[in-house]
Amino acid sequence: MSVPLSEHAQQPHRSESDDLSTLASISRLYPYLRPALPRIVLGMFAALLASVVSLTIPMVLQHLVDGTLLHRGGSREAVVFAALAILGLGMAEAILISLRRWFVLQPGTRVEATLRNSLYAKLQNLPVSFHDKWPSGQLLSRAVGDLNLIRRWLSFGLVLFIVNVVTIVVGFGVLFYYHWLLAIVMIVLSIPLWIAGYFFERKYHVVARRSQDQAGDLATAVEESVHGIRVLKAFGRGRYALKGFRAQAEELRGTELEKARAVAGLWLWLLMVPDVAFAVCLALGVWLVAGHQLTVGQLLAFFATATVLRFPIESIGFLLSMTFDTRTAVDRFFEVLSTPNDIDDPEAPEHIDAPRGELMFDDVHFRYEDAPERFPDLVDGITLTLQPGETMALVGLTGSGKSTLTSLVPRLYDVTGGAIKVDGVDIRDLTLDELRTRVAMAFEDATLFSASVRDNVLLGRPDLVGDDPETRAAADAQLAEALEVAQAAFAYDLPEGVDTKVGEEGMSLSGGQRQRLALARAVAAKPSVLVLDDPLSALDVDTEARVTERLKRVLAGTTALVVAHRPSTVMLADRVALLENGRVTDVGGHSELLARNEHYRFVISSLEDEEGGFGYEIEEEVGA
Repeated sequence: MSVPLSEHAQQPHRSESDDLSTLASISRLYPYLRPALPRIVLGMFAALLASVVSLTIPMVLQHLVDGTLLHRGGSREAVVFAALAILGLGMAEAILISLRRWFVLQPGTRVEATLRNSLYAKLQNLPVSFHDKWPSGQLLSRAVGDLNLIRRWLSFGLVLFIVNVVTIVVGFGVLFYYHWLLAIVMIVLSIPLWIAGYFFERKYHVVARRSQDQAGDLATAVEESVHGIRVLKAFGRGRYALKGFRAQAEELRGTELEKARAVAGLWLWLLMVPDVAFAVCLALGVWLVAGHQLTVGQLLAFFATATVLRFPIESIGFLLSMTFDTRTAVDRFFEVLSTPNDIDDPEAPEHIDAPRGELMFDDVHFRYEDAPERFPDLVDGITLTLQPGETMALVGLTGSGKSTLTSLVPRLYDVTGGAIKVDGVDIRDLTLDELRTRVAMAFEDATLFSASVRDNVLLGRPDLVGDDPETRAAADAQLAEALEVAQAAFAYDLPEGVDTKVGEEGMSLSGGQRQRLALARAVAAKPSVLVLDDPLSALDVDTEARVTERLKRVLAGTTALVVAHRPSTVMLADRVALLENGRVTDVGGHSELLARNEHYRFVISSLEDEEGGFGYEIEEEVGA
């Protein structure tokens, strides 16, 4: 499926993170990193000791050449002693490197888990309006790819970067110890490396950000194609989807090649400059030895030390690219984490002590925040009161605001004007936990989770989770009642009964079965206010009639707001509210509205007539 690139990939992304330096950007991880710092510091200390040990080996070689071999005739014992000393230092270096890995691996995975938990919690907390705008692939790439990159940098890149920089500084100090002129030449010839690194950072950060955003877009394309596989196959559009996917994959490939060229350009300098420096220093060193300004042992030790420094210098290239990739990953992580949440718990929440189920809409308005000013409000000044235990149907043509109004009750979106009250309390003054305990909702597009039937139906009843016999018995009773009301007894005939996993999004079930389980979930929550957004649309007429009959019994003590797309659903209600262009234009019983409201008769006649003879019923009631 050809999916347009996200906002991030279509144009240069600009955020507050762009104004931060790499160090300042990455330092935002400190609160998550703080518990792991002791072990990471110990890992750095072990790595530094390993570097010190490796820098000690050239000193042993100098002592061997200038002392034992030159002045003592090269006795076997002295050579063996020097060899054993080098062997011991090498083993100590290996042990210290192993300790470094042991120290840093565990805290790195712990930090990654903490970051991932924080991101998931934030995604659960952010309002629906956020998820409406963000492609799921972008969020998935942040939760998996970006956090994995941060973990690898903490466990490997950060430690090696700091240790190698310190090793280079100490190593150049050792080079000065052997001969100041050779050391200065080595430093001067290394200046191009730092210039190349500066320009590399400026270019690589932009390309790395574009690459990670495009990877998120590609993940979105895969996810949409997998979820829409039935549609693609039904319309024979698999090749079309593949064509779009290839275009996005090719664009990502081009960006990755651009990254690779940037890294290759840096590696050119990292490999060429040390070789040139070695050659110049070798020629100068031989001249100094010939002039008796430098001993052979010192020259050997100088180049042995320079060889030890070669890996730290060369590693700067991939460690820089890894650091800049991590900086981009941190920026992308905090883009989500720093997103403000306008739908949150109040600072001083109120509480409903004796829930009755009264639902009141008081001059309610709603419009999306990015809607053009010339567009009218989707909900435009609705005032409506549902008495405790009353069932009210919302009826209107497509686009009249029915589903939008129901989404405001559990605060999936917040009103932009007026107030919605439950039992006299503004829903914005309740905690989200309490509000969504008092209010349950069933959607037309039933969504199930990759879990058992039991877990899906009892999702809104955390009080029934437990393995003790009493809780289990109460859960079984509530489950049986909810399935009976929703006419979902088919669940007991599944391979493992109600403990059968329904698969991703419940796609192993039919649309009607998913809808009945979603309805059972809303019923099992035992809310004081039940919001039903046409939850019976996928049911046949006979099944709907049975469900409707049982819902009447269940709704006897529950206030219900029902979006009606079928005449039979209207018959379930005590009263009907007629919506036109986001406004309630009439309220009354079904027969009353048929008799007095022409637009209501038009709306009812336009509803799908699955019960047969409904047009005759309209004429009969109007005539009466």
